[in-house]
Amino acid sequence: MAMLSVKPGQRFTLPNWHANSHLISADAEHQRSASHQVRQEARALYNETNNQTKWDERDNHTRLAERISSVNRWKETLDKCLADIDAEIDALAKVKEAAERALQAKNLPLDVSIECLTLRESRRAIDVVRDPVEEELHKEVKVIDKAKRELQQRVDEAFEQLCLLQDARQQLSCDHWRKMEALEIDRMCLSLNVNSPNISFKVNPTRVPDGSTALDEWEQNSQRNKEHAEAEMKASTELREATVLAIAQTNNELEAQRVATEFSLRKRIRDLERAYDELKWQEQNTLEEIAEMEEDIRRLEEGLRRKTKDLKVVHTRLETRTYRPNMELCRDQVQYGLTDEAHQLEGTIRALRQKLAESQDALDALYRQLHRIRTDAGYKANSLVLDNKCMDSRRKLVVPAERFVPEVDTFNRTAN
Repeated sequence: MAMLSVKPGQRFTLPNWHANSHLISADAEHQRSASHQVRQEARALYNETNNQTKWDERDNHTRLAERISSVNRWKETLDKCLADIDAEIDALAKVKEAAERALQAKNLPLDVSIECLTLRESRRAIDVVRDPVEEELHKEVKVIDKAKRELQQRVDEAFEQLCLLQDARQQLSCDHWRKMEALEIDRMCLSLNVNSPNISFKVNPTRVPDGSTALDEWEQNSQRNKEHAEAEMKASTELREATVLAIAQTNNELEAQRVATEFSLRKRIRDLERAYDELKWQEQNTLEEIAEMEEDIRRLEEGLRRKTKDLKVVHTRLETRTYRPNMELCRDQVQYGLTDEAHQLEGTIRALRQKLAESQDALDALYRQLHRIRTDAGYKANSLVLDNKCMDSRRKLVVPAERFVPEVDTFNRTAN
C-alpha cells in the first residue's frame, strides 16, 4: 500500500493564515496611504518649486533687463561725453594752433623793431637823439615781448589742458569699453535658457569674485569719470575763451603800438624833412651872403688900394712942396688942405682896414657856418635815409602774417 508524502517544516494554523492575510492587507493599505501622501507632497513640492523657479527666473530676467538698461543708459551718457570731449579737444587744439601762429607771427614785428633800432644806431652826431620814435620802438619791443610771453603761457596751458583732456578721455573710454563688455555678457546671460547648448554645472558659482564692487561704487565711479571729464571740458572752454581773448588783445595792443610807432616815425621824417629843407634854405642864403661878403671885401680892398694911392699923392705933394725956396715955403691954404686931406685919408684907410678885417672875420664865420650847415644837412639826410629805410622795413608788417609763419604741429610743436 502506497504511503502519502508529508512536507517537512512548520505547520500554520488557519487563524494564523487569516491573520497573515489581514496583516498583508493592512500593510498594503498603509503603504498605499503613505505613497499617496508622498505623491501629494511631491506634486505640491513640484508645483511649488516649479512656480518658485519660474518666478525666480522671471525676476532675474527682469533684473538682467533692468541692469542692461541701466548700463546702456550709462553707455549712452558716456558716448555723449566722449563726443563732447572729442569736440572740445579738437576746438582746444585749433585754438592752440591759432595761439602758436600768433606767437610765430610776433617774430616778424620784433625783428622789424630791432632792425629799425639797429638802423637808427647809424645816425651821426647831433642826430643821435632819444626822440619819440626811439621811445616808441623800445616800447614796441616791450609790447611784443610781453605779448610773446603771454601767448607762450597760453600755448603751454593749452598743451597741459590737452593732456588733461586726453587723460579724462582715456578714463571715459576705458569705462565705456568695460560697459560694452558688461552689456555683451549680460545680454548673453539674458538669452540663456534650458535649451541653450552651452549651459553646464560650474565649480562654486556663487562665490564673490575678487575685485567685486558694490553697486554704489559702480555708480559713483561712472559719475566720477563723467564729472571729471565735464570739469576738464569746462576748464578747457574757459582756457579757449581766455586764449582767444589774449590773441585778440595782443594783436590789438601790437597794432596800436605799431600805429603809434609809425605815426611817430612819419612825424620824425616830416620834422627831418623840414629841418633839412631849412638847412638847405640856410645854406643857400649863406652862400648868397658869402658871395655878397666876398664882393664887399673886394670893394673894400679896391677902396683901400685907391685910398692908399690917394694918400701917396697927398704925401708926394706935401713932400714936394717942402722944396719950395725961401719965402715961398709958406703954410698956405694948400698946405692946410693937403694936411687935412692926409689926415682924412689916413683915418679912412684905418677904418677901411678895420672893416676889411671884420669882413674877413665875418666871411670866415660864414664859411664855418656853411660847413656846419652842410655837415648837419648831411646828418639830417643820413637820418632821413635811415628813417625811410625803417618805414620800408615796417611795410612788411602790413603783409598777412601767414606768409611768414610756418605751419606748426599741434602736439609735437615742430614746424613743417
